[in-house]
Amino acid sequence: MTGNTPEGCAGHKGRAGHSGRSGRDTRDRADGRGRGDERDGRDPGGTPAPRRRRDARRNRQLLTEAAHEVFTEQGLEAPFDVIARRAGVGNATLYRHFPTRAALVDAVFHDLLTHTMTAGQQARTAENAWSGLRDYLEEVFTILAADRGANDLMTTHLEGAETLQAVHAHNRETVDILLRRGHVEGTVRADITTEDVLFTLAALGRAVPALTAVAPDAWRRPLTLFLDALRVSSPSPLPTPSLTAAQLATTLDQLGPHRGPHARHSDST
Repeated sequence: MTGNTPEGCAGHKGRAGHSGRSGRDTRDRADGRGRGDERDGRDPGGTPAPRRRRDARRNRQLLTEAAHEVFTEQGLEAPFDVIARRAGVGNATLYRHFPTRAALVDAVFHDLLTHTMTAGQQARTAENAWSGLRDYLEEVFTILAADRGANDLMTTHLEGAETLQAVHAHNRETVDILLRRGHVEGTVRADITTEDVLFTLAALGRAVPALTAVAPDAWRRPLTLFLDALRVSSPSPLPTPSLTAAQLATTLDQLGPHRGPHARHSDST
């Protein structure tokens, strides 16, 4: 999770918006050819409209399911042609349903991101700020540990993903509210800022895939250590000033998505 990108999600602007499709994929997108065209109802033979609509809905579902699988395996930079093949349709079909990577990501992760905001809303109403913050962050990190695609999404920035942008803003507000309450209640160190928390969560979140590769719950230890560092209990003085909101955004913008063993770079959308 990062700052105003996720105020809990990190900031990488370009790379997550690119896939690794071939020159053939590009031509398919441009001229409308693709193995799945007829399934979308682009049928010169005159397939009835209700059938075309059913086929289009089916293709959209196949694409979102395949994208979730591939994103979980390879991260958000997974090539679009891999997703199309997994769904059993052509690249042209994929691009008609999801013209940008952000649109596909929004469709795949909409429910999960909405759940994250619901968890944040519940945390704000907790009996005390400390338990609210602890339970909220444990819920978020459970999601990061369970889904590689969600981890990439919530710890990097993807331009144009509207639901993600809403989650980032909501996450920042949730952390800010709980910290302020904790300061008043005397349970959170008075010198801890929202930017301190968001930056550390972003860095720790990026480490979750490596930790879960060692042991499924290995992330719980560093998260607990971090939470304990926020509490009032003879804390050590902090050596440098907190980042400002602008400094946090700049720092997070330098972070890129995870590099999986199968991830490839290319010049696609």
